[in-house]
Amino acid sequence: MSIRKEIMPLMRVAEERYPVILKAVLGYTDYCDEYGDEDNIEYKRVEQALHELTDKNMSNYDLWEYWEGESAEVFAFRIALPDPLPVKDVTEEELTFVVTKLKTFVEVDYTTKMTFEEEFDMYLDEYYYSFLKLNCSNYSPKLFNRNKNEKGEYFEYSIKEIVKHLTQGS
Repeated sequence: MSIRKEIMPLMRVAEERYPVILKAVLGYTDYCDEYGDEDNIEYKRVEQALHELTDKNMSNYDLWEYWEGESAEVFAFRIALPDPLPVKDVTEEELTFVVTKLKTFVEVDYTTKMTFEEEFDMYLDEYYYSFLKLNCSNYSPKLFNRNKNEKGEYFEYSIKEIVKHLTQGS
């Protein structure tokens, strides 16, 4: 399978940024636990530092309550990972790769030593959904959800059906 490098997540960049971002996230949590941050002064400082490091819109991330959704490690990874890029003429093969990544669950063996990429591979969903939204005019989140047909029966689109739908308008 030939997938262009522009489509793939920049894991090397994420791995470089990750320790700094994780330290900032955990440091902010510790700061709030000890001193509070009623005026959001420390929040704004950390948010600005993370924006300067990643060039991301940090309003998409909630430093206050990230722990309600995921661990600090996953949260830091999501911030560290660069956003997907616009790619011209995404092929059916490339879309099949992306959709397969989103629709396929891979069992992870946490008892073995993993590389950075292996450790965070299962958290690339937001990246790939953003990629599809950016590069496929027919993208809709409903393609990846359970749906009801005219008879009221639930179904999910197959990988092939999703790719077909995405290529019709791209």
